[in-house]
Amino acid sequence: MSSVLSIATMLAGWGRFVFRHRVLVLVCSALLVALAGFAVRHGGLLTTGTLADLESTKAALLAQRALGDRAGPTIVALFRDEGITVDDPSFYEQMGESLAPLEHDSHVASVLSPVEAAPQIGDALVSSDRHEALAVITMRGSLSEAESAFATVHDEIKPGRFSISYTGEVKYRVDLDDTLRSDLFVAELVSLPLALLVLLVVFRSAVAATLPVVVGGLAVLCAVACILQIARVTDMAQYTVNVASLIGLGLAIDYSLFYTSRFREELAAGSSVEKAIEVAMATAGHAVFGSGLAAAVGLSGLLFFRHSYVSSMGIAGGVVVALSALSALTLLPALLSALGHRVDLGSFGRKRAREGGVWRTIVPKVMARPIVVLVPTLAVLLTLGAPFLRLQTASAFVGVLPMKTEARATYEKVLTDFPAQADNRIAVVVQFPSPDLPLPRVKALRALRDRLTTLPGIVKVDSVLDFDKALDPETADKILALTPELRPIDAAGALEHTSANGAHLLLAMTKGPPRTALARAAVRAIRRDRTVGDGTLLVGGLSAVDVDTNAFFAEHTPTAIAFVASLTYVILFALFRSVVLPLKAVVTNLLSIAASFGALVWIFQEGHLASVLKFEPGPVEPTLPVLLFCVVFGLSMDYEVLLLSRIREEYLAHGDNARAVTEGLARSGQLITSAAAIMVCVFAAFSLASVVMVKAMGVGMAIAVALDATVVRTLLVPAAMRLFGEVNWWAPFGLSRR
Repeated sequence: MSSVLSIATMLAGWGRFVFRHRVLVLVCSALLVALAGFAVRHGGLLTTGTLADLESTKAALLAQRALGDRAGPTIVALFRDEGITVDDPSFYEQMGESLAPLEHDSHVASVLSPVEAAPQIGDALVSSDRHEALAVITMRGSLSEAESAFATVHDEIKPGRFSISYTGEVKYRVDLDDTLRSDLFVAELVSLPLALLVLLVVFRSAVAATLPVVVGGLAVLCAVACILQIARVTDMAQYTVNVASLIGLGLAIDYSLFYTSRFREELAAGSSVEKAIEVAMATAGHAVFGSGLAAAVGLSGLLFFRHSYVSSMGIAGGVVVALSALSALTLLPALLSALGHRVDLGSFGRKRAREGGVWRTIVPKVMARPIVVLVPTLAVLLTLGAPFLRLQTASAFVGVLPMKTEARATYEKVLTDFPAQADNRIAVVVQFPSPDLPLPRVKALRALRDRLTTLPGIVKVDSVLDFDKALDPETADKILALTPELRPIDAAGALEHTSANGAHLLLAMTKGPPRTALARAAVRAIRRDRTVGDGTLLVGGLSAVDVDTNAFFAEHTPTAIAFVASLTYVILFALFRSVVLPLKAVVTNLLSIAASFGALVWIFQEGHLASVLKFEPGPVEPTLPVLLFCVVFGLSMDYEVLLLSRIREEYLAHGDNARAVTEGLARSGQLITSAAAIMVCVFAAFSLASVVMVKAMGVGMAIAVALDATVVRTLLVPAAMRLFGEVNWWAPFGLSRR
């Protein structure tokens, strides 16, 4: 017996079980939902996401281990007084009073401000108009712990006469979390009613239309609960919940649509409720099973990005897909078993014909002239994908937030008002084998510093060697090489802020933002010569993160794509026992994804719809193409499996390829169009997000699904299947008939 028949038989048996034990299934489902609600409230913390094996990450960890709390996460507070400048003694006096409570806060490691800093440091913390001053608050513990403590620190700083605004990595995290939560709420608030509206048009029944929305919402709740529990043991990025909701809502509603449609079709044909559940499970349930498997395979490509938050998003995606399919194959059949013929309660208008006439009109015309249709369709898809060749990527930073957020607005103000803070800092960390600093090591640091200043793009280098600019280099080196008890206060203070446990931090400055080509070139130039005595040199900072992140994805993406495409082929071969059909499915998927990628570059990188979608154009976040490929590749199989299942069902009945394609499309076309409309509604709702990453993900997926369900399924697939003819169903060793 073939695997197709075996799976169908098992699913039919599962349908009978669910029907006979529907009360038990509903009770267990209710308990699971209650448990999920509890788990959401007591889940782990999401993070900004890390890529553990990058040099920039290692450099940051090395600096943090060496410098301890001095290298901890920071909050930047901007104090402004329109009435007086910093030249008025009362400015610093009252600023000191505002910051004084932080001295007793156990979450705060240190506070650097012009109130107590040396002039050469304090001057850099004063604005050009001298009405503003910065305080850099370094926190203890991890970034997540600092984020939790932000509200306490904020309340302890009393504004007094000042207006105070905040930025820095901790405030960025706080605002990003708040914005993502708001984006998710708005997207779900918009997408669920839109999906319900499409379902009402399809089913013409209030009860039948409501079921997929309810099942989809509960599936997403359970998925989010699982993700937050997984976050207790591994790194989960803030985007994960938004992306999971995006995928889960679309899939769960689609799967429920497939099953409910087939159930009502069987009831309309005169089947009993039990028989309708059984047949729907064996047919639509089989499509759901295959589609879920294909979607999980697509998302499993993310697992190749090991030691990163991307791989954990692959795990989360697998959980979402599994729960979406499980809810459609357990909770939904149980609800339908309990409702029976009452699924049509609240019916209105005329019921749609079982098979849409438009498909019977289009498909024969396509199959009559397959080459005439195929060539222009391919040309259109390739033209849409052409902008992807101009792709530019850059890692995310505070710029992903909208200007209305405090962290972003304050960050931009700091860049404008504080010239000394506008330079991009590349962190160069040198680790010596021991903590002592003899003269040869000081000279090695001096040689490194001098070498850095000569590199293109680097305008200045700050280091411990600058503790006294009045001294000549040779004298300064000898002073730094003195034993700790003999060093003067200024040299000891400089070492305290930049060195610890044999690690020394130098800051190489470049002009402009950290994601520019100039900054990237400077990072690469520094890494080309790592000579620094007996020390080890690592490069970190935002520019280094940008370089390393792009290199990381460039290295792992080809393997992930090859794995997803190959395994999808194997699964489709196992489901449909054909050599050609899986290959066609993979190629058509790649074409629709390429077209959506081209649109992504045209819209978000080149900014052609920036005023409409309300975002700032710029390089694409490198995670986005990878995530979009893995998700869309799996989702496209949703329609492919549904369509091929129905075509194969027809082909096995009479053995006529052309008739099978026509009948299969006529019977499933309406369902595919409806399912695509639901997914587009869900994904398009996420285009309302304020965070560019989430907005681009929603738009990219909506475009990919719309193209896939219209151009690809309506034109490309039938034309290709017509050209291949009976070869569509060929498999070696007679496997197609087994």
